[in-house]
Amino acid sequence: MRMRIRFAKEGKVRFVGHRDVARIWERGLRRVGLPVAYSQGFSPRPRLHFGLALPTGYESTAEYLDVDLEPVEPQVDPESLAEPLTAALPVGMTVLAASELAPGSESLQQAVTSCTWRIVVGGTQADVEAAVTRVWSSPEVWLRRQRKGRETTDDVRPSIVDLRVEEPGTHEAELEAELRTQPRGLRPSELIAVLGDRVEERRVRRTHQWIQHDGERRDVLRRESPDVRAGL
Repeated sequence: MRMRIRFAKEGKVRFVGHRDVARIWERGLRRVGLPVAYSQGFSPRPRLHFGLALPTGYESTAEYLDVDLEPVEPQVDPESLAEPLTAALPVGMTVLAASELAPGSESLQQAVTSCTWRIVVGGTQADVEAAVTRVWSSPEVWLRRQRKGRETTDDVRPSIVDLRVEEPGTHEAELEAELRTQPRGLRPSELIAVLGDRVEERRVRRTHQWIQHDGERRDVLRRESPDVRAGL
């Protein structure tokens, strides 16, 4: 049996790196006594499969983990695990949902095609809106970045699925952006770079990871409607 878990990573725990998050999950799963399957060989490891790594310092309400479980009786009920798993994790890591995966389901790395981000930025509302209008209306948006030790210049406009400025509710401007993850993803920090010097990244939160399901965009676990939006 393979189980998929959606969890949040918020507050101080956002500064914990991806590898340490994996160790935290190993300990948490042991604490609740789940029958996690292990790899074979000289040094067996729990069979945990993480999705797209979240940059250190970013928050998220849409992190995912697949866990392989040994067959046991009675069978584990994923929907009952949110509370005990959250209690076994550090403050700021919260299990939001869990579900059994159908046999043959694609891995998270293969399945996710885009992510939605909420980005609080520095800059006046007028400057942010002007930068977004310029990028969103441009047929090409060029970005210099490093790839395998070499500098490349890429047109990243196809990687921007959606980009909008939220209605001002505080003294800070806020963006919502959907960015592709395939064939080569665009990171929020790279999006901010192409918006120009008048826009500065402040806080970032991943709110959704999307897959294509029966020809439509769907949330990885909840099968939510594409227009579901979460606040920062």
